[in-house]
Amino acid sequence: MTLELVTIPCRTDNYAYLVHDAASGQTAVIDVPDAAPILAELKARGWQLSDILITHRHDDHISGAEALRTATGAMVLGAAADAHRLPALDYALTEDASFAIGSEKVRVIDVPGHTVGHIAFHFPESKLAFTGDSLMSAGCGRLFEGTPAQMHESLQKLAALPSDTLICSGHEYTASNLRFALTLEPDNPQLISRAKAAADLRAKGLPTVPVGLQTELDTNPFLRAHLPAVKASVGLPDADAATVFTEIRARKDRF
Repeated sequence: MTLELVTIPCRTDNYAYLVHDAASGQTAVIDVPDAAPILAELKARGWQLSDILITHRHDDHISGAEALRTATGAMVLGAAADAHRLPALDYALTEDASFAIGSEKVRVIDVPGHTVGHIAFHFPESKLAFTGDSLMSAGCGRLFEGTPAQMHESLQKLAALPSDTLICSGHEYTASNLRFALTLEPDNPQLISRAKAAADLRAKGLPTVPVGLQTELDTNPFLRAHLPAVKASVGLPDADAATVFTEIRARKDRF
């Protein structure tokens, strides 16, 4: 990893992330649920914030952005498609746009579903992906604006990243997501092991994120809708993956 990564708990179950390039001193934050814990972490480390990267418009991801910009002078980057619903953007981003944090190029990926203007940030050299409320630890975001087909396509883009990518998602929902996953694959040994590990981390007050993409591929039902065992578990053995995904999302909404 070329960049230093810091996970910052915010509010009751949100996370913000700092990435820091030691050579240039450039530091970015991904999402700003609240400015205060981010400012405290920056002060403790002696880092100067240069960039605020926003995944999507929901208040629990942007409510501290203006205060943080005022305090630090950082530039704000977010989706061009949602510019009218975000804090004023210094840079409006579209899919496959790239910019740099220090010497590392960052790629923008459109991931609609949770909201229609949701984006993710992929740092290929550091093997990091900041996915907000699209691909989440053991789950995916609710479909507040997009369709199941959109979210399924978005998750397929993220699933295609290198399997050693660390997925940095926006909430501490792992335990409840794993409880649901176990209703579909109760005999999946990797899922059983992950649920125990997550419970141990939370018992110690530690985050369950970030998590490796390979772990998600092995245990996240929303990335496993193409598998015969998962199709059979929801009674759709002959359906395509998008149809199975739609059923899994509906079941999770009722869980």
